Amino acid sequence: MSEQKLTATPGQTIGPFYGYALPFDKDNQLLPPGMPGSIRLQGTVTDGAGDTIPDALLEIWQADADGNIPQRTGSLVRDGYTFTGWGRTAVDNTGNYTFTTVNPGPTEAGSAPFISFVIFARGLLNKLHTRMYLPDDEEALARDPLLSSLPEERRRTLIAAREADGGLRWNICLQGEDETVFLTYPGA
Repeated sequence: MSEQKLTATPGQTIGPFYGYALPFDKDNQLLPPGMPGSIRLQGTVTDGAGDTIPDALLEIWQADADGNIPQRTGSLVRDGYTFTGWGRTAVDNTGNYTFTTVNPGPTEAGSAPFISFVIFARGLLNKLHTRMYLPDDEEALARDPLLSSLPEERRRTLIAAREADGGLRWNICLQGEDETVFLTYPGA
C-alpha cells in the first residue's frame, strides 16, 4: 500500500457572499434625503496601497440627534419616519459609500458623539469594528477615553471632516500608513 499525500484545504474568507437579503430597500437611508436634520455621510474605503475596495459592505449604528440610542424595531423595513439608528450599504465600484442620517448627539453629557462602523470585505477573515467621531467639539474629543488613549497621528483616523453642506466625509483605510484604528470587543 502506497502512502497518500493529502493537501490542505485552502482557507476561506468572509466573502463577498452578499446575495440573500442584501441589499434591502433604502438600506443606507436612516432618514430620507432632504428631511429636516438629515445629513450625508460619505467616504471611500481603500487598501494599504491606497487602491479603492469595490466590494466592501459597511454597517453603522448610532444615537439619534438628542443622544438617545434607539430601541425600536424596523431597521430592515424603512418607513420614512422611524429612526432606528442602523444602516447598511455596499460601496460602489469605485470604493465610495454614502449614508443619509443625522448628526448623532452625545450619549452622555460632555461626551464626544460618534457613529459605530462594522466593515466586511474580501480578504477579511473577521469583520472590523471602528468608530467615526464628529469633528465639531474639540473639548469633548480631547476628553474621550478611546481617542485620548491613542497617539495624535492615529487619533485623526477616527475623526470625520465637516463638509461645506453640513455633511460628513470619513475615509476608511484597511491597512498601511493611514490605517484607520480598528477596535476589538470581547465576544464580537
